[in-house]
Amino acid sequence: MTGPLATIFWYILAALAEIGGCFAFWAVLRLDKSPWWLAPGALALAFFAYALTRVEADAAGRAFAAYGGVYIVSSLVWLRMVEDVSPDRWDLLGGAICLGGAALILWGPGRG
Repeated sequence: MTGPLATIFWYILAALAEIGGCFAFWAVLRLDKSPWWLAPGALALAFFAYALTRVEADAAGRAFAAYGGVYIVSSLVWLRMVEDVSPDRWDLLGGAICLGGAALILWGPGRG
């Protein structure tokens, strides 16, 4: 799979892995969960790094910058689905702006 759909796919996988991996550390350090949570958390963070290398971009910095918008929106989905906290209108507006910025970084004029 190549092109914009592949990029979106890898970004979503990267976001799930990063948020899940970071949450595992959060759970141990802030929610008093078992240290055993750290092993899958570390594996998830390693997969996150791998997933970002699969994105079709001409430079790592551009791939990472555009990923920021996807990460923000994915974090808001996590907030709602996992933590059962509803994002407010400002969260949603901010996420939409960031996602628009990510699209410009990757697919703006002359980028294809």
